Amino acid sequence: MAVTAMVMVQLGIAVSVGLFDRIGPDGAAWLRLVWAGLIMGLVARPWRTSWTRSTLLVCAGLGLATAAMTVLFMAAVARIPLGTASALEFLGPLGVAIVRAPRSGRVWAALAAGGVVLLTEPWHPGADLVGVLLALAAAVSWAGYILLTQRAGDSVSGLRALGISMPVAALAATAVVGPRTLDQFSWQLLLVGAGLALLLPVIPFSLELLALRRLTVAAFGTLMSLEPAIALIIGLLVLGQLPRVPAVIGILFVVAAGIGAERTGARPPPPVARPPGQGGARPGA
Repeated sequence: MAVTAMVMVQLGIAVSVGLFDRIGPDGAAWLRLVWAGLIMGLVARPWRTSWTRSTLLVCAGLGLATAAMTVLFMAAVARIPLGTASALEFLGPLGVAIVRAPRSGRVWAALAAGGVVLLTEPWHPGADLVGVLLALAAAVSWAGYILLTQRAGDSVSGLRALGISMPVAALAATAVVGPRTLDQFSWQLLLVGAGLALLLPVIPFSLELLALRRLTVAAFGTLMSLEPAIALIIGLLVLGQLPRVPAVIGILFVVAAGIGAERTGARPPPPVARPPGQGGARPGA
């Protein structure tokens, strides 16, 4: 599920790049989020769930993180190659993996970090500093998104958490970038936005929510190391962005780290509740 989500995310971003000349990166991000908010609100029907205040706050925070991650990353992709932007953004989940992973998980995180360095090529002159900073800001948002997604997914069944978070993301994006992009839209673009929203974020974010119910946060963050490699390949096939040799080596590093995380990162099943007096040894036995 996580790998399918990553492929759809990168395809959705690559397709959105074609809209930059017409509505800009802010407009492309806003269009997707507004449609995603409408779709998830109707599909998840959050009004049919009894919400606690803490769960609502978690879902609202997830929406804000989603909006920030989407808008910042689209702005970064408008300035730097898709593979480079994804590699920098991956520092967010990589940081989560390093902090949360057991000792074996940190080995995969370290291997992924080497791949990110090779994909990013920080020694290469002419890097767009603003694009790099935007991607790093998106990385911080992505780290928050991962933590909040697992917490929301554990608190609410099904996709109801996205029924709150995606409308919140749409409202946040509208408040920040909506007013300066509305006059650039046509009915045709609005319909295109509905298809883009399904490709990203509706389907992949739903898959990520379900995946985070089965993986530890650390394993999920390390598994996301596959995303820069996927972005590099899609950037080549869809956008014609030719990777350099170090980036190809970086692909091998991050794929190895992703495989390692997938093999060692399953979340333990929740303990089975047992009636009193059953299933345990008596004192002194």
